[in-house]
Amino acid sequence: MLSRLADALVSAAGRLTVTADAGAAFAPGSVIAANHTSLADPAVVLAALRRLGVEPVVLATAGLWSVPLLGRALTREGHIPVHRRDRRAADALDGAADALARGRIVLIYGEGGLPRREDVAEAAPAAFRSGLSRLVHRTGAPVIPLGQAGARRLTSGNRAKQLAGAVTAPLRRPRLHVHIGAPLVLTGEGTARTARAHAAVTAAWRTAAEHLGASTAAPGADT
Repeated sequence: MLSRLADALVSAAGRLTVTADAGAAFAPGSVIAANHTSLADPAVVLAALRRLGVEPVVLATAGLWSVPLLGRALTREGHIPVHRRDRRAADALDGAADALARGRIVLIYGEGGLPRREDVAEAAPAAFRSGLSRLVHRTGAPVIPLGQAGARRLTSGNRAKQLAGAVTAPLRRPRLHVHIGAPLVLTGEGTARTARAHAAVTAAWRTAAEHLGASTAAPGADT
């Protein structure tokens, strides 16, 4: 349901295109690592993946589970709440490992949060936290890097700008792009695994941004 809803909303709000590297594939039990730029980009990512026949288990902020109806749907579909800065934070990795063991594909945001910017320009992913590295070290799961660009054109900035962006998006229909990289197996010690994952997601993001002609967008520009 969540993937279908995301596809419908993104189709109404923007113009989404998807590309992939020659070796891109979605083997059961893989982890998709994506860059996080906007409240809208989870919908963009889910819509793109649905068009490729993939409906992942998503690690998402636990606050979404308190939203009426949405929280119940998230639980029913097996998505995993992340309790940030809470002793329950590690539970998310346990849930993700269980999902991977069942052959599900898990979507995780390596940055662990949104950038604190109000412009709509593209920017490279921020530093990754250790969760992705720890998950793949524990499970041996391959990592599929995913880069998305354009979601900040749907909604970004302060609350007023977020609302204005969401309301006007169906009229503006901004271009959005998702690029899927080839899977990689992360080896070595923790910081090396994290650095390699970050580099791969950054490369995928750069490809997505280049498809929009947005890789060198100036702050505040809406190209």
